[in-house]
Amino acid sequence: MPLIDKLLVQDAARAGLIVTVADQFGRVLSVHGHPEQVAAAAEIGVREGDDLSERRIGTNAVGLVVRTGRATWIHGPEHFLHRMHQITGAAAPVHEPDGRLVGVLMIAGGVRVAKPEILALVKAAATAAEMDLVLRSMRAGRAGAVAAPPTPDASQARLGLDVLGLGQPQLTVAGERVPLSQRHAEILLLLTEHPEGLGADHLALLLDDTDLDNGTIRAAMSRLRSVVGPDVFGSRPYRLRVHVATDVEALRAALDTGDVDSALRLYAGPVLPRSSAPGICDLRDELRVRLRTAVLSSPDANVLRRWTACPEGRDDAAAWAAYRGTVDRDSPLYAQIEAKIRVLDRRLGADATQMQRFGS
Repeated sequence: MPLIDKLLVQDAARAGLIVTVADQFGRVLSVHGHPEQVAAAAEIGVREGDDLSERRIGTNAVGLVVRTGRATWIHGPEHFLHRMHQITGAAAPVHEPDGRLVGVLMIAGGVRVAKPEILALVKAAATAAEMDLVLRSMRAGRAGAVAAPPTPDASQARLGLDVLGLGQPQLTVAGERVPLSQRHAEILLLLTEHPEGLGADHLALLLDDTDLDNGTIRAAMSRLRSVVGPDVFGSRPYRLRVHVATDVEALRAALDTGDVDSALRLYAGPVLPRSSAPGICDLRDELRVRLRTAVLSSPDANVLRRWTACPEGRDDAAAWAAYRGTVDRDSPLYAQIEAKIRVLDRRLGADATQMQRFGS
């Protein structure tokens, strides 16, 4: 806390912002800042002892960090509770030296918080707190008190896998991001999707609809072990021995709870869009259909706006029609949406004519 006070609390209080410290479950341990701002935060449900988990109050910055383990910020109306619409929160996780989540730091205030530099500040403070915990463990070990935990290797550390979007797949090992090849990302993702394990023949079919021989699979698994560590997965069948948190898992969790707003934020793009592996293509289609269905079922204009602005929904005529239904007819935005729908209708008509011409 002295470190957090020095890095965040003092400057935040002078700026009229508050700093919230929560535990690994989202319970508020303390709220810091000018007394007036602290009192105002208490009125909207951010005070010592409050439960900010998503299960309790829906979408909010602390709850989202607890669920995903990632830094984030939530702006005004993106909060589930109406009483929290007046604030923006930027939050980041703090981990123990062994990778376990131990708490969350959040800066909250008005629209000034909705800036990348504020989120970067919170992340930097959280990283400094993590380093402080490591140093304390090391000092305790040298003093002969409690031995410092050993530096985790890849098989013990917190593992994460990011496969959504056009960027290169990334593996996170104890906070360090490592680029993965397409094939390694495919294998690791398929293993997370099949916790019961996959035999070599089954894995080969999910990776390629042509005949991949077992020797090719063994070679690929051997190379993957050299990246993630020798004890991350076992063989006969191939299966994970440790949990690998994926952005696919986080997206599914948001969809399962009906949190379409968070799902859209997590959806950086299709699953491994360059992959032609049958198992990956099925997963890619499943998530896209689920997300689109959730978006079309949402009455929230902001959700529909964000979907129609992204590459996946830019030419989605049904989504544009649903978006139009949420906008006032006298609004200039209504005319813009109507124009877009007409363009899509003309394009669909031209495509249908061309298909008839060629006998399709």
